[in-house]
Order: sequence, then structure tokens, then C-alpha cells
Amino acid sequence: MAKWVYGFGDGKAEGSASDRNLLGGKGANLAEMCGLGLPVPPGFTITTEVCKWFYDHGKAYPETLEADVDAALASVGRSVGREFGGQEKPLLLSVRSGARASMPGMMDTVLNLGLNDETVIALAKDAGDERFAYDSYRRFIQMYSSVVLDVDHEHFEEILEDAKATLGYELDTDMTAADWQGVITRFKALVEQETGAPFPQEPSDQLWGAIGAVFSSWMNARAITYRQLHNIPAAWGTAVNVQAMVFGNLGNTSATGVAFTRNPSTGEKRLYGEFLVNAQGEDVVAGIRTPQDLTEQARIESGSDKPSLEKLMPDTFREFTSICDRLEAHYRDMQDVEFTVESGKLWMLQTRSGKRTAKAALKIAVDMAAEGVITPNEAVCRVDPASLDQLLHPTIDPGSTRDVIAKGLPASPGAATGEIVFTSEDAVAKAKEGRPVILVRIETSPEDIHGMHASEGILTTRGGMTSHAAVVARGMGTPCVSGAGGIRVDMKAETIQTPSGLLKKGDVITLDGSTGQVIRGKVTMLQPELSGDFGKLMEWADAARRMKVRTNAETPADAKAARSFGAEGIGLCRTEHMFFEGKRIVAMREMILADNEAGRREALAKLLPMQRSDFVELFDIMAGLPVTIRLLDPPLHEFLPKTDEEIAEVCEAMGVAEDLLRERVEALHEFNPMLGHRGCRLAISYPEIAEMQARAIFEAAVEAAGKAGEMVVPEVMVPLVGLKSELDFVKARIDAVAEEVMAETGARFDYLVGTMIELPRAAIRAGSIAETAEFFSFGTNDLTQTTFGISRDDAATFLQTYQQKGIIEQDPFVSIDIDGVGALVEIASKAGRDRRPDIKLGICGEHGGDPSSITFCEETGLDYVSCSPFRVPIARLAAAQASIRGAQAE
Repeated sequence: MAKWVYGFGDGKAEGSASDRNLLGGKGANLAEMCGLGLPVPPGFTITTEVCKWFYDHGKAYPETLEADVDAALASVGRSVGREFGGQEKPLLLSVRSGARASMPGMMDTVLNLGLNDETVIALAKDAGDERFAYDSYRRFIQMYSSVVLDVDHEHFEEILEDAKATLGYELDTDMTAADWQGVITRFKALVEQETGAPFPQEPSDQLWGAIGAVFSSWMNARAITYRQLHNIPAAWGTAVNVQAMVFGNLGNTSATGVAFTRNPSTGEKRLYGEFLVNAQGEDVVAGIRTPQDLTEQARIESGSDKPSLEKLMPDTFREFTSICDRLEAHYRDMQDVEFTVESGKLWMLQTRSGKRTAKAALKIAVDMAAEGVITPNEAVCRVDPASLDQLLHPTIDPGSTRDVIAKGLPASPGAATGEIVFTSEDAVAKAKEGRPVILVRIETSPEDIHGMHASEGILTTRGGMTSHAAVVARGMGTPCVSGAGGIRVDMKAETIQTPSGLLKKGDVITLDGSTGQVIRGKVTMLQPELSGDFGKLMEWADAARRMKVRTNAETPADAKAARSFGAEGIGLCRTEHMFFEGKRIVAMREMILADNEAGRREALAKLLPMQRSDFVELFDIMAGLPVTIRLLDPPLHEFLPKTDEEIAEVCEAMGVAEDLLRERVEALHEFNPMLGHRGCRLAISYPEIAEMQARAIFEAAVEAAGKAGEMVVPEVMVPLVGLKSELDFVKARIDAVAEEVMAETGARFDYLVGTMIELPRAAIRAGSIAETAEFFSFGTNDLTQTTFGISRDDAATFLQTYQQKGIIEQDPFVSIDIDGVGALVEIASKAGRDRRPDIKLGICGEHGGDPSSITFCEETGLDYVSCSPFRVPIARLAAAQASIRGAQAE
């Protein structure tokens, strides 16, 4: 019989950290902490398998689940000496989600469950604190109604703010028991008004309502968005963790907080976090009250006049730091922990590997390797390759003038400039227009996830370093300034009042997430220096990886940037990108408009020296490293003018009759140019184009060799080959030009001729094509288009819907479709190597910079990946991780 429920508590647990897939991250770590003998409130975990059952059976539960939950609940009650729904010592519960991968704030939680009009009286009597009991009851009504009954939490906030204003209070802690009773009466009336039914009083009904809400939240909009952003499969599901409540709001000897065992922004090795006295955990992350520092050092640095936990509760602080040290040593990673102090007794509520910035991840990994906690290979695998993107973009120039208009907390490092927006919807809309934005909110909530992702930076007036905005921004690598209390945001008027004046929607500001400064206007940025911890980690990565990493580049600037990032050659030089400037586009248009071969050759002769000088520069920059140059690929109409104004301008510049130009544009128009007269088809129709490009390549190789004293070995790539006979035809022209250049220059040189595999037929017939081709470069952008029969330019309109509805898990243009496109790559690779054992295999589509696609390339045995310059470090690290994990699996 399946086991649906796993208990933990009193130093024992039915699961452990190894059961993460079944118990979720939170449940597995709660069980593990119990096994370590740490003070964990007893409870039980309903497994992720129940979540799958829940969705597979129309939101129903396995037949035995109710009995299993009742038995586990009775065990928890015995452990703490309380009874669920009891009239003397009532047991209250927290009900929390717990996915396999951490998804902070994305799913639902209910605290203080089990309170009703009778148990609240019993709780007050048992605790000897009436105010605490009614404070807990109003919290429960508000949270349960919002999460389970779908009553807008803002309605409750309005009632609460109105009550405080009427009573002349500023803080929730000013409210008395009688005050809370009045608020509770209004809360219950609101619930009945909104739902048509009284607030549920039966604790069992409350529990099953909360369990259902947590499972349902797995498929809420914000959770779906988060999973898509972080490539978390929907099939994993979430567990539900039910625990005995412990109370941080039981007076001034109680508290709640969150902490990291190392600084999640910088990686510095010291305790980092915040807490609140007389509060519950949601108060800390919601940013409703300004939290206090854990350590005295942090309090001094922040300039706070509120006591630290170290000073306020010294014994508790010592116990807590000892537990944090144990947890970090046990998990061998920086931990993010949640804790509650109830009347002086410390309880650990959660531990997990902490979200961190790329800078912190590098430092923590390198430091832990230096400390002997992990190996260099483990350090390499500890850093998310995609997160390196955070390090490869500008920061504010220290010498620039800063018009600082406000200051908050440096919640997530980096700098960002953009237009002010006040809603997530505006952020998404403007980002789609290509306009960088800064999302400004009083405080963010999980519903803002789409707007936060679309924004260059995030600014909030409330919240600390562990608020929702801070944690999510750090995970995204988005600069964030939180808790900027010196400014006032008017959401309705869409304005920000600062000490130095008023800002409105659309005004430009800059955030410095490393200092917490908010700066008026745009400021000068600096490129990062990739040394120190980055250099050390990449040194270890390069030692571990098997595949080479090249770049896609055709300009000197891109080639130089790629070399500085560690590129080992050029895997794709798109020659058509060299034809769009100045005199080049004129000569290109002359060639296209020529009505015979002689005219085309005359125009191509003008392009030859330009192409040759381009290639010489690339060969020089790459200094003997391989350079793969793709012959002209796009259809010719792309080089011609389109609008009436452009046509008139070209006619005047070239002295061509407008009728002739329009006639030629019309003749070259294609209904589906992606599948039309392009690639090798151009070289077959107009061999003189391929001959000119081949001559430019070979003459450049000879010239570059003369400068460097070492012969360059160019790789000439013929695009869009589907037939061996196509490649045979074009290669014969290339070989003939090579012989001509050798005869003319007296220099002998080696070169390779290969093809881009971007058609399914080419993949299927790769064995035959390999008889001619000396290398294959998989153009997975087009191979994905031709395999699926969709255009990546248009697919965004429905692929997002496909992801939301679970038709596909990932966009196949972002991460390679292993079952379809990947199968073609595997077929072609094997067939190519069977026919030509020394054939060189690489990938040059955008997938070459995607970590999961790189893992596939390693498993398939490709020789290299090629990607855009700024993704080279990402590819180097991902290739190393794939190599290390592959070796471990053997």
C-alpha cells in the first residue's frame, strides 16, 4: 500500500534529505534536521505523489489519505500535549507548501490553523495572554480567507488600517485584545459578505481547506511563471507540510526571523539576517515592520538604534549560531534558515540552500573549496552557469556624478537604469517595446513576478534584506533597492515624492543595488573585470571540461569581447552581417541588380577587398584559433530596399531607374523565404558569390599567416545543405579557388570545408554528406524551425500558451528539444563519425549558450559549442559541469 504521509518530530523522522523528490525540499530538510537532533516543531509531510494524484483525479485524494492524516495529527498532538480542536490546550497548525526546488513566496501558506470562536478562548487561557490569542486569530482569519476562500487580502488591510487610524495607533503591536476582537468581528462580517457563508469554525474543515489550497497553488499563475523562468517541471508537484505552531508573537521574549549562514549578496563568511520581536514569520518577509539585525556588527554597520538578537537574547543567539554552523557543515553549503523563539525557546522551522547572487555564489564556492569543505570540481558545480550573466554587465562608474535622491537597502547588487513604472503590467508592456524600466512598488508580492522579471531593476519603500522583493530579485540577478523609506509612493497618482522633488511615471532613474542608492537620470557604467573568484572558478572549469567553447562573431568588437571571455575560436561567422554598411550595401545591391554574371562579378570585385580585410582582422584576433566562416545564407531580397522612401533613395544613389528596382524587388520576393532561395542554393545559382567569398577567406589566411608567422586553418561552411550533390558542387568551386590562391601567392595552406546541418534531411543523410564534409556544425535555430515546422519569429504567440497549458515544458528555441531535434543531432553525429571518424562536430545555434542544451551536447560527444560572446563564460562553466557529471555517472 502506498505511503502518503511521513511524520517527523522528537528527534525522529520517517524520511531524510535523500527523499527530496517525495517529500519536497522543505519536508526532506525538516526530517533531516529532526534526525540531527535539532529543535524542530513536530509535524508531517503529505508527499508530492498526492499532488500528482490530486491533479490526475480531478482534485480528489487517495482513499486512505484522510485516515493517514488523522493518525499523523494525533501523533503530533501527543508529542506537544495538545489536541486539535481541543477546548483546553488546543493544537494549532501551520500548513505550508514544499516543492522539490525552492520557489520562495510562489505558493500558499496558512498559519494558526485550528482557531475558532471557542479555541481562541482556550488559547488565551492556556497562554495567559489574551492579546496574543486574538492577534493570532485575526491573522488566521485574514490568511485563511485570502488563501482558501479567495477574499482579497487588501480588504482586510483596509479594515485594519482603518481601526488603527480610529484608535490613533501606528503599529499592529499597539492593538489590545479588545481592539483585535473588534477587528475580528469586522473580518468575519467581510468573509460572510464576500463568500455568502460564515467563516468556517470546524478545525478539520479548515485543515482540508488549507491542504487543498496548497496543492491548488502549485498551478497558480505566479507559480507557473516562476517554474517557466527557472525550468522547474510542472510534473514534480509540491508536498504539503503540516506542523505544530510555535509562536513568535507571544510577547517580548518571543521573536521570529530569517538568516543566511553567509552573506547572500557578497558571499562573505558571517551570519546575515533579520528578526522581529513579538511577530510571526510572515511579518518579516512581508516588510510590514522594519526588522532588526541579528548581529551587533550588522546593527552598527546599518546604523540601527534597535537592539540586535545578539544583545537582546544572548543565550538564544549563541544556540542559534551553533545550529547554523552545524547546518552549513552538514549540508556543505550556505544555508537559508527560518526560526522562531517562543518565550525564550528556539525552534528551527526550515533550512535550505540559500538563493544567492552570482558574485556570492562564486565567492562561497571558491572559499569553501579553499576551506576544504568541497573539492574544486564540486565548487564548479555549485555555480549556476546562467547566473554568470549577472557578472558580465556594467556597473556604475565610480567617477560618475550621482544625483542621489534616496537611499534604501542594497538588496540585490548590480546597477540598472530605466523608466519608472508602478505596475507589473506596465513593466511587461514597456519591456516588450524594448524600453528598460524600473518597477517601483511600496512592497512587492508574489503576484508581481512577471513584472519583476520584465524590469531592469526593482525599488520598494518597504521591506528588508529578506523581503519578497530582495529574495526574488537576487534569484533573478536583478538589481534591487528595498526599504527606501525616505520616499513616498503614490500608486494612484503614479508619482514618487523624494526629498529633492517629485518624480512621475516615465522619468528615468538609476538604481545601485550594491549601495542602495536611487539616482536621478542615467549615469555612466563600467564593464566588469572578470578576475579573482571568477578567474579561479573558470580555471577549475577549464581543467574539468572536455568540449571546446567558440563564439558566434563577425565584428572585431564581438571577437575581442569573446576572446576576453575565454572563447577558443569562432564557430560561426555570418558573412551576410558584413554587407549592410556604407559602400558594402551599395556594392551588394549592384550585384543583386546585375542582369548577368559579368555584372555580378564586377560588383563582387568591389566587395572582395572589404571581405578580405574583415577576415584578416578576425584571424588576427583569434591568433591561430579555428575560425568557421559561413558562406552567404539569407535570400537576396533581404539586401534590397523595402519602402517607397528607401527605393527612391537607392535609385538616386545608384543611378538606377525606379521601375527596374521595383521589378527586381518583386522578382526576388518570396512567400516563405526561410525555405526559399537561400544558403547553398544561392551558391549553386550564382557560383561567383561563393567564389568571391572563398577567395577573400583564403587570401586573408595567407595575409594573416604572414603577420603571425603561423598558417591559419580556415573552416569554410556551406549552409542549408540537404543533398550531398549540393555540397559536392559548392566544394568543387571552393577547392578550385583555393588552388588558384595557392598558385598566385606561392603559399600552401590547409583548410576544411564542411556544412551546417539545419535540415532534417541533412541529419538523416549525414553519413552520405560526410563523404564530402570535413565538419558538421549543427545550426539548431533552423533545425528546430524545420523540424517543428514553425518560425521562431512568430512562435512566441503560441509557445507561451503551450507552456502554460503543459503541452511543452520549455521553449524549443531556448533549450534544445532533445526528443526531436536532439534525436536528429544524435543520428547525424553517429552517421558522420561512422563514415568519417575524424569529422569535427559542433553546434552554433543559440542553444550553444544554454546550459541544459550544452549538457546534451556533452552527452552526444560533440567537439565544441559556439555561442554569442557574452555567453562564452556560461558555456565554459556549463560544459565543465556536464563533463564532471558525466564522469560521475560512469
